[in-house]
Amino acid sequence: MYDVYSSLSMDLKLDDFLFDLPESKIAKHPLEHRADSKLLFYNKGKISHHTFSDVHKLVPDGSLLLFNDTHVIPARVVLYKETGARIEIFLLEPISPSKVHEEVMGSYESTTWKCLIGNAKKWKKGTFLTHTDLRFKATRVGDDEVQFEWEPELTFSELLLEIGKIPLPPYINREANKNDEERYQTVYSKVKGAVAAPTAGLHFTEKIIDDLIKKGIRTDYLTLHVSAGTFQPIKEQNIVDHPMHNEKIWISKNNIENIFSASRLIAVGTTAIRTIESLYWFGVRLLNSESEFFIKKEDPYQLKSVSKEESLNAVLDFMTKQQMDRIGGQTEIFIYPGYAFRLCDGLITNYHMPASSLILLVAAFVGEDWKTIYQEALSNQYRFLSYGDSSLLIP
Repeated sequence: MYDVYSSLSMDLKLDDFLFDLPESKIAKHPLEHRADSKLLFYNKGKISHHTFSDVHKLVPDGSLLLFNDTHVIPARVVLYKETGARIEIFLLEPISPSKVHEEVMGSYESTTWKCLIGNAKKWKKGTFLTHTDLRFKATRVGDDEVQFEWEPELTFSELLLEIGKIPLPPYINREANKNDEERYQTVYSKVKGAVAAPTAGLHFTEKIIDDLIKKGIRTDYLTLHVSAGTFQPIKEQNIVDHPMHNEKIWISKNNIENIFSASRLIAVGTTAIRTIESLYWFGVRLLNSESEFFIKKEDPYQLKSVSKEESLNAVLDFMTKQQMDRIGGQTEIFIYPGYAFRLCDGLITNYHMPASSLILLVAAFVGEDWKTIYQEALSNQYRFLSYGDSSLLIP
């Protein structure tokens, strides 16, 4: 397993993670068929090129694939003042009556969310907006807090399907259409709450998953609700000063037991790898008598590490004592070169923006070879970013 010591004192410069990404390389639309994406296979320094439909032939025998089963919600909502002024709201995370996405999405009552508000100067606190199609109103109750009220025959999830739009990444630079409603979701998405897709999973089909299972590859599903912070650019030249975004994660006892027994663990996407590495650090926090499941960005570089077994046993013991089959937490884990991966042996991922937190994670995982991988992808006409092509990385 890739293992390098790091500390926050490292002087990592943002310019070291820049590369030229022509606009023509950014995939603005998905391919007609998910499985037709290109797949670059990096296997301990060697690179080969494939089609994603053949991924089952490349995943090492005995592997456990961990998928993120979050479901993207229609988080972009356009509302209007009585004067006709247009205000766009981007839902970020629920505040009340619960902070658990599943509970709020199934609610028939009013709910308050933290939001990004476009044209915010035109919307005063305490005033409300309406929508053209439904008896519905949104009241601004704080700088970034919006309370939604509607007719009780709909759940909040059903309401969003009526009035919301899928929030495509800003670099796609077009309005979402009907096709995006299906294609900007993984085929295994289940738990509603993300505002961006775990895009490494967009290439999978039911057949590909069946092919993996027939080969003897085990699969399992955990949850990280991808936040808008995943698109937040790094502005600090010394990257460790970057204020890392916070995301909600859910892990079951069954997940942990499967991870425990896996001889090789492959994360499907950077969100899955963030989830399982955060799980490890939660175990470390428990061993330090800290029971809050909140992983700070500096935790991996300040806490003393333990074995995989010690960490996972600590979490299992905690869940048993608390009579929990599933545990929720929050993570702002920041993975950059020098990070010591504790649980993950392989990664399936798309191609990311220059100088982003995601490219830093990839660079941490494969070392300096990330430059060779990205140059190979650019030279071989791979498509980049959310609707782009894929890679399977075994360091």
